[in-house]
Amino acid sequence: MPIALLVLWQLVTSAGIYSRSQLPAPLDVYRAGRQLWQLHDLWPHVRISSIRVGEGFAIGALAAIALGLLVGLSRTAEEMLDPTIQAIRTVPSLAWVPLFVLWMGIGEEPKIVLIAVGVFFPVYTNLVAGIRQLDRKLVEAASAYGYSGLSLAWHILLPASLPSLFTGLRIGLAQGWLFLVAAELIGAFQGLGFLLTDSENTGRSDIIVLAILILAVLGKVSDWMLQILERRLLRWTDAFQGSR
Repeated sequence: MPIALLVLWQLVTSAGIYSRSQLPAPLDVYRAGRQLWQLHDLWPHVRISSIRVGEGFAIGALAAIALGLLVGLSRTAEEMLDPTIQAIRTVPSLAWVPLFVLWMGIGEEPKIVLIAVGVFFPVYTNLVAGIRQLDRKLVEAASAYGYSGLSLAWHILLPASLPSLFTGLRIGLAQGWLFLVAAELIGAFQGLGFLLTDSENTGRSDIIVLAILILAVLGKVSDWMLQILERRLLRWTDAFQGSR
């Protein structure tokens, strides 16, 4: 599929459907990337964006798992917390930017918190849904063996809902990369989001496409790493993997 898309991209640019300023040819994008690399101006953007997504993902995922277990374990907690969480979930990402700037300035903190917000909701929603789909007899059997409260959540609910949790983690990780661009509108001078907006202002469509491709590759690599962890932790499942 990537090769087919590359060929289609080259055909579109060669046919003159779009001008080079609108859609640069693949070779133009390669030359722009090589130029930035030789000027040591590409790796710093990739590095700082990866760090921001990594930190935001860790914070958002851990908060979502803790709150998801609480809500999944307790109907009272669900009735008190879940409606408000679902209401906040509908707020667009850019709506948080001015508020976070007022609260935390324009340093790294608002960027990481915004990414964490993007990660939190998919992980939380999928974990709670996974817990709610567990067989009630499993929880009753665990209670009969003395599991309750935190021990029930940690030893029974969390392992049994791992498939749903990993679905949420993968969606949350993708959301983290999406929220990165919005986060790097907050006074950033480095990062792939900054590179996108700066290239737009200077009319460098080749660098815009380059930044998009790098975001796609980084997103896929991070998702692939999460898939490897998922396969190792879910070796006990006997789920249908599709037919050839």
